Order: sequence, then C-alpha cells, then structure tokens
Amino acid sequence: MPLRVIFMGTPEFSVPTLRAIAEAGHELAAVYTQPPRAAGRRGLELTPSPVQREAERLGIEARTPVSLRSEAEQEAFRTLRADVAVVVAYGLLLPKPILEATRLGCLNGHASLLPRWRGAAPIQRAIIAGDTETGMVVMRMEEGLDTGPVAMVEKCAIGPDMTAGELRDRLMEVCATLMIEALARLERNTLTFTTQAASGVTYAKKIDKSETRVDWTRPAVEVHNHIRGLSPFPGAWCEPEIGGRTERLKLLRSTLSDGAGVPGGILDDRLTVACGSGAIRLVEVQRAGGMPAAAQEFLRGAKLEKGMKLS
Repeated sequence: MPLRVIFMGTPEFSVPTLRAIAEAGHELAAVYTQPPRAAGRRGLELTPSPVQREAERLGIEARTPVSLRSEAEQEAFRTLRADVAVVVAYGLLLPKPILEATRLGCLNGHASLLPRWRGAAPIQRAIIAGDTETGMVVMRMEEGLDTGPVAMVEKCAIGPDMTAGELRDRLMEVCATLMIEALARLERNTLTFTTQAASGVTYAKKIDKSETRVDWTRPAVEVHNHIRGLSPFPGAWCEPEIGGRTERLKLLRSTLSDGAGVPGGILDDRLTVACGSGAIRLVEVQRAGGMPAAAQEFLRGAKLEKGMKLS
C-alpha cells in the first residue's frame, strides 16, 4: 500500500528524490522547502527553490516556513497525518515535535558514509580531505546532528580529479534510488536500522568564504583537492595580474603535475603552477563576470606566462 509522505528538501540535489517518490506512486501530502531567496543580478527578485519549482510542476502544495519551532507550524505539520517524512538537504533543523509527528518517523538521505562527515557540507569536505570513497545513506532522524541509525548504504568512489559538482550529480541520483527502495521496505515492514559506530566521527562544517582562497604554499595534492572540492561553488580562487590589473580568477578544475618552483609561480605555457611541494596544472578557470573556460582558451585572452606568479 502506498505511503503518505511529506517531502522536505531545498536544492537541486533534492529534486530527483522528490520526483522519484511521486513516480513510485506514493501520496505526497505536502512539500516543505526553504522560502524564496533574493537572487538576480541586483538581488531584488525572490526566487523559489528548485524543490518548490518541482513541487509546483507536480501540482503538490509547497510550504515555505522560515522555522518549524512554533506550535502553529508543528500542528500544521501534524494535521497532514503522514506516514513518514523524507528529508533530503532541507537546510532547517527539525525540532522533536516534527520528528515525532509522523507514524513512521523521518528518513534522511545523507551524502556520506556516516559517521564520517556529519553536517552541512559532506560532499565538499570529503573531496577537500582527499577521501577516495564516499556514499549515500538513508538514516532515521533523531535530535542529534546526523546521529540516527542507518538503514541503507551505497558506496561511491571519488576519482582523483572528480569535482564536488560531479560527485553531487552522481550522489543525487543514488539518493533517489536508495530512498525509493527504503520506502518500499518500509511499506513491507522490512526496513531495519543499525546504530552508527562510535568511532570515526567527523564533521562537515559549512564552507566559509574565508577558506576559499588558494594557498599556494600548501602541498600540490592539498591545493588540488581544495580546488576540486569547491568546484563549481563557491569556487576556489586566486588573484593574478592580468593586463596590468589584479583580477580574481576562479579555479574550477586542476590536475596534479610535475614541477617545482616558488609557490604560485607559473612554470610553463600550460598553466602549470608550483605549490609548496610539487605542482598542479590548471585545466578550467573562470574570470570575474565571465564564463568557465578551458585553460588554453583562457590564455589566448590573458597573458599569463612562465615566470609570472599567482597570488
């Protein structure tokens, strides 16, 4: 028998799971997502989240409370009389009354191999740390931060040059498939949970703008992981001098390379850059106000030559 589901999510990452739940024939009682945010070049236009747009396309009520802490919001949630809530990157804390408001609790799709990388930015932190494997889990939510017992796991290799964007795109499809299987088992009363290990806990704190600038004095492997872990957003960056003025340059793709020199120094005509030890080659960059471009295309319009330095 299909389940009555409340879906809670906000970014593009959440959309495949919402769509899959609808396509699987479950009844979507409502969709919860964060309120529209100011966007556009001047920041004046209120833009609905990707999940809100998908809910509207599906003809499902989208609710956008600023918080779920008020008694009125909690009662509105309870009156939906859902069997289960499915949460994928919602972005708001769920207080205890919400966690207990559905018959079968709240299932969360989380993009890490818990207990490693609990928290807000597990995909980016895994790459920045140089992890070679991550995955997707379905867990039962409780009051602690991603501390609930895990029901399903699917592992995913992280390639040596894979960016956070590429890993996100892969995991969001895995999440949809895994969650549909979890709901099917929940219908059959065969979904079982395992308590997370007490050891190996790490936290994936939200990416802060202050950590996005590239530090060329770090080893090449750390610089490379930093660049790909922040690509495409918010993007690692440096400030070279282009055409006689300092310009912010976003670094979107890189690869490890041979070479050595002064950290930040350009070693050849292919944008190989020296680090504290070793070197990387920049593969894709983006000038301020411009579009992403392959390094060789960028070099045709920007004279960055051997011997110059990126700061």
